[in-house]
Amino acid sequence: MKIKQTYTSYQTIVLVTLRILIGWHLLYEGIAKVVNPYWSSSQFLKESEWILTGFFKWIMSNQSLLSLVDLLNEWGLILIGLGLIVGLFTRTAAFFGVILLFLYYFATPPLLGMNYSMPVEGNYLIINKTLIEAVTMILLILFPTGRIFGLDLLVERFKEMKNSKGM
Repeated sequence: MKIKQTYTSYQTIVLVTLRILIGWHLLYEGIAKVVNPYWSSSQFLKESEWILTGFFKWIMSNQSLLSLVDLLNEWGLILIGLGLIVGLFTRTAAFFGVILLFLYYFATPPLLGMNYSMPVEGNYLIINKTLIEAVTMILLILFPTGRIFGLDLLVERFKEMKNSKGM
């Protein structure tokens, strides 16, 4: 059973704005990494102290794998960010964004007894901006804002038009 839900104008504006803001953040982070010839995920992975430490150390031990992870990280951020900004493949972009952000979180979670050499923006305990952004992206998966305001709306209309013509 599909329940048709409508949103108020304010709800729609806030959800779409949230999608675009997170998209901008991820896009900017990706571009900043691409244009910096010295950027590598190795320093971040080296900081890992939690449940995926062995996995991250394994990535660092293989230069080819590390280069692939760097490339996927840079362009993943860019593509996820663009998808969210323009509202194209919004749920897919948000899904991969959630995975990426949870990997960041699990690499360096703000837990007691864990000290990182990288500067942090504040004092956190368990919850930080990465976790909040990841959970917010789950919200974007649940609310199809790309179909309200974005290119997903055009894709959906094209599919409907194609189906109505019997193609």
